[in-house]
Order: sequence, then structure tokens, then C-alpha cells
Amino acid sequence: MPTDRYFVDAATNAAVAPVKPSVSIIIPAYNEESVIRQCLIAAIYQSVPADEIIVVDNRSTDRTAQIVQQMQQEYPESPIILLSQDEAQGLIPTRNFGLNSATSDILGRIDADSVVEPDWVEQVQKAFADPSVQAATGPVVYYDMPMRRFGLKADDKMRQLMLRLAKHQYHFLFGSNMALRRSAWETIRGETCLDERDEMHEDIDLSLHLADHDLRVQYWPQMVSGMSARRLEDSPRDYRYYVTRFDRTYKAHNVKKMALKAPMVVFFSVYFPAKLLRAIHTANAGQGVRRGGL
Repeated sequence: MPTDRYFVDAATNAAVAPVKPSVSIIIPAYNEESVIRQCLIAAIYQSVPADEIIVVDNRSTDRTAQIVQQMQQEYPESPIILLSQDEAQGLIPTRNFGLNSATSDILGRIDADSVVEPDWVEQVQKAFADPSVQAATGPVVYYDMPMRRFGLKADDKMRQLMLRLAKHQYHFLFGSNMALRRSAWETIRGETCLDERDEMHEDIDLSLHLADHDLRVQYWPQMVSGMSARRLEDSPRDYRYYVTRFDRTYKAHNVKKMALKAPMVVFFSVYFPAKLLRAIHTANAGQGVRRGGL
């Protein structure tokens, strides 16, 4: 792994540590009142504070914006910024609005149900210590599933397998846990697909546009984010549509590498057993709460 590089100050002839890049965290949000508070708490309590924590509310009809405003009052020392993106409904225009509004060197992007690890910002800075790295991503742990640490290891192994299958030609970002240099975003933002029919994976689309410009994506295993497995609550039909977004994204970019279909196979194969595990875990957690209340 690349480590921080030191340079020599010409005036003093002393080794000086490089200046750490500033980091923004951008969180697109639509009707996320049930999860936005825990997401922000994790973003606030970091070993290295983020320079900006930007929530972009996209026409929410619930209390998402009010909860963010309440947290701004509770944590006045934290750089929580609430923006509204009302021009268009959808994740991509909301994501783009947040990325365009951020002012830091590194633009971190997570989901509203993400719960980043306490050293997430610190690890992002380490991932970008190598100036050739233009974007970075890491594994996720599903915090509302059993055997969380085992799940984290499995997720890490799957992402590393994807790199090998793609022969390191494509390094895919994961929208719940990713960051890119502001300069890289400025290079590709005019080209990224708006996906007005909502058919593709927006993070894979970003990755392919970065690849078109030979902008290097780094997989950083220490850059860990928690996320919800609520996707498993989808019906089999809706889940299938979600998984086949991979195929539609590849077709939009004329990518035909068969090995890149591996994630689809994995997601299809784990749906029913993972759905059962989640149901058992949720039932057991509910019983524990009821027992505790007696």
C-alpha cells in the first residue's frame, strides 16, 4: 500500500510531512428520516474530522430535512451543510448537485443509510496519499445482518475477486463507500450518464467514465462503511431488476467482458438465503427488545 511521502524543505533541509487533502462527505437523501441521524453521527465522530458534511435533500416529504437541521443545532461545531436539490427527482442529479457544491480536495460519497467507520476520513486521506490515485472505494459491512464481521470479510474478498476477474482493467466504485478527487470529478462530470429512465448503476457508470480517461481507481480495504441490507426487503422481481442494472450499465458503455457479470451471479445466488437470515435476525432482535422491556 502507498504510504505518506515526505519531502525536504529547501530552507531548513528537514523532512516535512505532506499536507493532508481536505475531505468532503456528500450524502444524497430522499425520505431518509429513519437512517439519516445515524449516518450523520458516524460522519461527525471521526478520528480526522471531515471538512464538510453535505446532505443534499431531494424533495423529501418526510422529516429528513428537519432532522438534519436539528443536528446542525445539536452539533454547531460540526460542518453539517443542508442543501436542497429540487430541480429534478433522482439520485444522479442529487449526487451531482452535491459533488458540484463541495469545495474539498477529495469528494467522499456515501448513502443516507451508510454508517462509516470512525477512521473513514483518515483512511480516505491515506488512500489518496499516492497522487496517481484519482478515486477510491472500499468494502462494506451490513450492520443489520448477523455475522457482520464475517460479512465484511466476504464482501472484501468478492471485491478483490472482481479486480482479478477484470484483469485490473476496471476498478468499480461502490456508491455507499467511495471518494474521488475533485479534479477527477471535474473531468468526467459533463459525460456521466443522467440515466433518466433509472436503469443503471450510477456508481458503475462513474467508474467506467473514469476508466475512459485512464483515471486510476484504488481499492482500499481499510476504508470501511456500514450499510443496511434493506435491499433484501425487495420482492424477487424488484431485486432482479436491481441486479440486472449491471448488465444495462455495461451495455450503455459497450462493455462486453463476461467476467464482469460475476457480481450478478453472486447477488442472485445470495438473495434467498440472505433474505432468510435477515428475517431471522430481525425477529430475534425484536424478541430481545420485548424481553428487555418486561
